[in-house]
Amino acid sequence: MTHRAGPVPITVNETGPGTLLPLTGDQVAGLLRVPGLVRLHPAPGGRWRMSGNQKAGLVRLPTPSGGAIQLHLRPKLPVRNLLFLLTYSPDDPWRTQTVTAAEAQNLLPALADLLARTTRRTLESGVLHGYRTIEEDLPLVRGRIRTADQIRRTGLPLPVAVRYDDHTPDIAENRILLAALHRAARLTGIPPRTATALRHLADHLSGVHLLPAGAPLPSWTPTRLNARYAPLLRLAELLLTDRSVQPEGARTTDVDGFVLAMPAVFERFLTLALGDALARHGIRIAAQEQHHRLDTQGRVRMRPDLVLYRAGRIVTVVDAKYATLDTTTAPTEHLYQLLSYCTALGLGQGHLVYAATAGRHATDHVIRRAGITVTAHGLDLGQPPAELLATIADLATRIQGPSALGAPLTP
Repeated sequence: MTHRAGPVPITVNETGPGTLLPLTGDQVAGLLRVPGLVRLHPAPGGRWRMSGNQKAGLVRLPTPSGGAIQLHLRPKLPVRNLLFLLTYSPDDPWRTQTVTAAEAQNLLPALADLLARTTRRTLESGVLHGYRTIEEDLPLVRGRIRTADQIRRTGLPLPVAVRYDDHTPDIAENRILLAALHRAARLTGIPPRTATALRHLADHLSGVHLLPAGAPLPSWTPTRLNARYAPLLRLAELLLTDRSVQPEGARTTDVDGFVLAMPAVFERFLTLALGDALARHGIRIAAQEQHHRLDTQGRVRMRPDLVLYRAGRIVTVVDAKYATLDTTTAPTEHLYQLLSYCTALGLGQGHLVYAATAGRHATDHVIRRAGITVTAHGLDLGQPPAELLATIADLATRIQGPSALGAPLTP
């Protein structure tokens, strides 16, 4: 009797020159089926140089021959700092607990542990119930008779077509939570103790239907009634966002694992944290807002990361860059991008915010003959959370100051 070997473990850092590895053709084929996870380049001696591609997580990839690769995409940030970025919310009363919950050294076990802790605390007050409209045929009248459906029937008057509101735990919030608990318990690299805790917590959601594999997540609306669930649901949705990875071709390949696109993580955090800081100055942020103001025909579509408004007037524009600003000069393509945004929106200044690994003072780039200044800022994401938020508060003050008059444009 032969035993299939376990998955081949490979660790890749998110940044850096990469690692030389003696990969087989089968392993290379498995990695290439899901493009974008890592960068692969052939090297002398039959080896391959594998480097990170701004992703973090842990996945188990099948290979064409039936083998598997366990790929650990190691983030450049400490797990504690990354968890803070992932779970940050201006109205989250558990922010300090979110930071201290990361006891594991790897991202995925830390996230699973955080999900278990947060779920346990949330359900201490009981499982959330809500009213759901149900239509079914019953041997008795309950709620309201569906008159049109009942009239179309012939023969015996039973069963009765009825519609009623049921007070039930089987609501969108609990379905999302149950799906996240089940998925986290099955992920590769989760300690047995954490997996057991997750399964035990799932047992508390009796009467809640488990979402089928691949089904879209149900929508929910934040209200006063589900406010205590809100931090937990943000974490649950985070664990459910990458349930499959798109390979070459139209078909998706299910992978056992979890992958974060770090540029999206940084942009989301900057939107929330900077938006919270700017709200104190009477400024609101519009994220990924579409504009057609660059050409006179309105054919060119532009979607800046952040457009800032005060009293309906555009104050400035901000673009998030998940890259380290190695010199005092922003890359030319980034300057061109902000120049086009400012030109289209009629602004005299725009801002680039870089996810620097070390603090850096703001640098102004005054564009000749355009009358436009593009300012590059660096955020040290490795700071403790309180210091990072203080830096963002200072950034908000600088951004809203010189451009306070704004441009009289609305989308």
